[in-house]
Amino acid sequence: MELLANIDVEDLEKGIAFYTRAFGLKVGRRFGAEGAELLGSSSPIYLLVKPAGTPAAKTILQKREYRRHWTPVHLDFVVTELDVALRAAIGAGAVLEGEVETHRWGKIAHLADPFGHGICLLQFLGKGYDEIATSSG
Repeated sequence: MELLANIDVEDLEKGIAFYTRAFGLKVGRRFGAEGAELLGSSSPIYLLVKPAGTPAAKTILQKREYRRHWTPVHLDFVVTELDVALRAAIGAGAVLEGEVETHRWGKIAHLADPFGHGICLLQFLGKGYDEIATSSG
């Protein structure tokens, strides 16, 4: 199985500028004015142009909007130096939402991208999530 991440944006060039500058991703392929593939993470990320005000899906009434919103699905970017990555993300247009938190497993910074999507930066410390993992059995 392969995982692809898709991010709706209202402005493709603004999306490309943010994600390439904030996270060092590179444009792989472009799909005309409708989308772009970004490479450089463990899975490709696709930016898809979806205008504000269009239906989010055929089966619901909610319309797309690009102000800060909450969704239970978001992207975590695992970085080696959180402070450096955080400066780059903010410099590219991300908004830091609270203080950087330190846990047994590592550090986390909660951010929003310029389109209102929640994203996190993670820096694992020690054994990362293994610091808090329990056996599955």
